[in-house]
Amino acid sequence: MDFTFTEDQLAFREAISRFLMTEAPPEILREIWDTDDGRSPELRRKMAEQGLTALSVPEEQGGLGMDDIAWSLLTQELGYYAIADSMADTAYVATGLLNALPAATPRRDEMLGRIAEGNVRIAVGHSVNPLIADVHLADVVLLEHQGEVHGLRRDAIGYERNPSIDSSRRLSRVTFHPTADSLVANAEVGQAIWAETLNRGALAVAGQSLGLAQRMLDLSVDYVVQRKQFGKPIGSFQAVKHHLADVAGKIEFAKPVLYRAAHALARGEANADLHVSHAKLACCEAAWLAGRHGIQVHGAMGYTWEVDLQMFMKRAWALDSSWGDRAFHKSRVANAILAPDAPIGPQFTFEG
Repeated sequence: MDFTFTEDQLAFREAISRFLMTEAPPEILREIWDTDDGRSPELRRKMAEQGLTALSVPEEQGGLGMDDIAWSLLTQELGYYAIADSMADTAYVATGLLNALPAATPRRDEMLGRIAEGNVRIAVGHSVNPLIADVHLADVVLLEHQGEVHGLRRDAIGYERNPSIDSSRRLSRVTFHPTADSLVANAEVGQAIWAETLNRGALAVAGQSLGLAQRMLDLSVDYVVQRKQFGKPIGSFQAVKHHLADVAGKIEFAKPVLYRAAHALARGEANADLHVSHAKLACCEAAWLAGRHGIQVHGAMGYTWEVDLQMFMKRAWALDSSWGDRAFHKSRVANAILAPDAPIGPQFTFEG
């Protein structure tokens, strides 16, 4: 079995990375986040032109038809460059939800086509998330109600803005009244779709957290090479080396967990819940450690607005509980591995 990424997947990731390096440096992000909306229509338009919004839209609706495995790479780039608008929610989570709807669902193909073109913003609300990102700019809001899928325009819902420790996040608490007109899929169909959407949202957070961890490690390494004490770079001190080596180890151990979860979700494996929760826990832990050790090697100045580290650290903190907190995902892992019929043990190592 070949577990390597395809040339197309790697090339797309490299192209997006080069684009974001130029178009979304920290100084530009600060300016964007200082605006009332906290978003840049121009940056979003350019990302759509790069094909990011079309990545997982089926070819029949004008997309590239890639799957969750490609997004396990791309969400890392979104995290590394702290891209905080509804890009992942629209291009990945909402696209997956719409793809899962029956083909005859009204406006399904139209919405997928608009996503591919990059001219629609979609916010996704799930019961596991009390706060929803980017409702204030969304053209369409997809919401859960007792397992049903409802789609509403922004002016048909009530929402109250909620501040976040992360300056890049724009969160709202939503109220709405489900009606027959807003119903997209009934509970019988919707429950399976929402279960998949939860996994896709959690996987998106896992990938972004891994990208954030790598960015904080890179910033910390750059800092300890330049900062000197007693006439020597502090990066030459053993304690500092140990801190950063711990972070590098966490990142490397989290990567295959993320990719395994993406593979399980893309193939519709029965144990996808287990792999996704494992990935979110591992990747968020890597980001948490990268932030904690990054602060230690930067000193107290790492918390200040002028230092880039705090941008990525606060985003990691905020994402940690998004699409299920640690208790939720630990519970899912425990339920899977402690089940009486769980395939755990050496006798299952080489099966299937």
